[in-house]
Amino acid sequence: MQESLLDAGGEPVLGPLEGEVRRTPLARGAWVDHRPGWLSGSGGVFSRLAEAVPWRAEKRHMYDKVVDVPRLLCFYAEGAELPDPVLTTALRALNAHYGAELGELFRTAGLCHYRDGQDSVAWHGDTTGRGSREDTMVAILSLGTPRAFLLRPRGGGTSVRYEIGHGDLLVMGGSCQRTWEHSVPKTTQAVGPRISVQFRPRGVR
Repeated sequence: MQESLLDAGGEPVLGPLEGEVRRTPLARGAWVDHRPGWLSGSGGVFSRLAEAVPWRAEKRHMYDKVVDVPRLLCFYAEGAELPDPVLTTALRALNAHYGAELGELFRTAGLCHYRDGQDSVAWHGDTTGRGSREDTMVAILSLGTPRAFLLRPRGGGTSVRYEIGHGDLLVMGGSCQRTWEHSVPKTTQAVGPRISVQFRPRGVR
């Protein structure tokens, strides 16, 4: 993995959120917050997670066959010990910054390991559970090589593109899970691995 200057060396440090997060309003009551380089020194965190997390490969039914999910996964339920102290600190910082606006706390962490450009996630919203009917937030801490993260209105339309990695934070809020979709597309470019850490409130998947 090629590290950025923010990733290389030193202890991981979370920067401030207040005054540093840039919010972009989207249509239909959705919005996205972006905080580049929130976690400096994130390369070591990436390496620890890549080795220590009990990653699993999953399969799912698609049409008339069973196919491999094109990424590795791990889920930490509410109350579970997170696999690195930095993630616990990040969870607390997110709750301190967003708790009042969200009206509740982020409580779970889902991790995805995109090993190369052929790993991906198709267009979707996090609508398993309360996200299908309520406004909520999903906060993503992205570690490793930046990958394209796309959003588009549900039903189709012009997409919004972010390149996130190397400790960047992206938060989807408002009606985003119901009225927009997001994806990490495959790429034919030679790219290194990326780990996505998704913090969610109770009952949102």
